[in-house]
Amino acid sequence: MKTSNKLRQLCAPALAGALLSVATPATVYAEAFPEHAIKLVVPWSPGGATDVLGRILAKGLTAQLKQTVVVENKAGAGGNIGTSAFVREKADGYSLLVATSSTNAANPHLYKRLGFDAQKDFAPVAFVANIPNVLEVPKGSRFTSVGDLLAFAKENPGQLNYGSAGVGSSQHLATSLLQHTTGASFTHIPYKGSGPAVSDLLGKQLDFMIDTGSMAQVKGGNLNALAVASKKRIPFLPDVPTFEEAGIKDMVASAWYGIVAPTGTPADVVDTLNKAVNNALKDPQIRAQLEGMGAQVVEGDNTSAEFGAFIQSEITRYAELVKMSGAKPE
Repeated sequence: MKTSNKLRQLCAPALAGALLSVATPATVYAEAFPEHAIKLVVPWSPGGATDVLGRILAKGLTAQLKQTVVVENKAGAGGNIGTSAFVREKADGYSLLVATSSTNAANPHLYKRLGFDAQKDFAPVAFVANIPNVLEVPKGSRFTSVGDLLAFAKENPGQLNYGSAGVGSSQHLATSLLQHTTGASFTHIPYKGSGPAVSDLLGKQLDFMIDTGSMAQVKGGNLNALAVASKKRIPFLPDVPTFEEAGIKDMVASAWYGIVAPTGTPADVVDTLNKAVNNALKDPQIRAQLEGMGAQVVEGDNTSAEFGAFIQSEITRYAELVKMSGAKPE
């Protein structure tokens, strides 16, 4: 018995040291993160709502994390190219993605080969904002109200062209909802992002768009907003009526945005990132910039678990929206 007690006494310091050596790396990692720049992937081309939101948030995260957050655009295939490349990144918190309602909720119902599993390949970090869709026409358009546009579309089916960031994008689904609700018929012109589509709208190659990211062009007078697809008017465009005020019921459509990491990212790193996003959204300057693009920024802190549950519910909800749009899986 004495020998056994003595052995335990001799082994205790060594065992404690071994346990310390195992625990230390994780502890140090959590305290040190982030040690270098972070990449924020935007799976759309520059100039669209996702890109603008991502760049605003990158500035806020840079301030919160004390490391540079660099935006990297990887556009194509309705956001699938950048998103599928992202899920192969190392799960260490240094690669983040701006997740959207298009890529992470609609696309699973639109593409047979996504290149990623929307339910398994992401570690949700935090919800950021919704942006209501706005019906916009070029400056000088003959259409000065929703009623004018719909009357022409019904008398001339398919003659009006509208653009979108791609099949299944918020612009496409919102316009499909308008067609379904009113019986009007339009011709869809998909792009590789809303930025190029808005450029053609400004150049009058398109007749209209129901968009989320071109508020600055509306404020600048280059585009005219005819209606907002929200339940109430938005502060950014207080003089623009809702679709319901324009006589069209059940026309509520918005795009949502959040931050995710690759699945397998350590929980403590996700927690650090979650706090950084929430704190960035409390910064008056960051919040004002987001609201300046028409975003309805999340109120209060939101957890990664809450965002994860929201994404799962949206995947289910978008199954019906895509079905209604008539879009077929590619």
